[in-house]
Amino acid sequence: MDIQITGRNVTVNDGLKEYVDGRLGPVLADYARVESCHAILAHEKYRFTAEIIVQGRDKLREVAQETTDDLYASIDAAADKIDKQLRKSREKMIDKHHDRQRLADVEEPSEA
Repeated sequence: MDIQITGRNVTVNDGLKEYVDGRLGPVLADYARVESCHAILAHEKYRFTAEIIVQGRDKLREVAQETTDDLYASIDAAADKIDKQLRKSREKMIDKHHDRQRLADVEEPSEA
């Protein structure tokens, strides 16, 4: 999956791109419904903020934002948050559809 990376007052170099891809790639690979991911990295005074926006099928949209004094720590914390949110979303969907009965199970077989 292609991960878009935007830097606000941060220069996004190849090392940073590889770090974000390496951190988010395995997390997003576990979720088949995810279609796009956008990582926004910002620097304000002494704070670094990492915001990860994930969008997918069936109205899936999760946002995780973390602010620390280290950019890489912010990326790690936001990646952990988005993993938790996606896991919870998947669990809720499975629980919601788990009790649903299939039409073939409900209909009585017709005898001819």
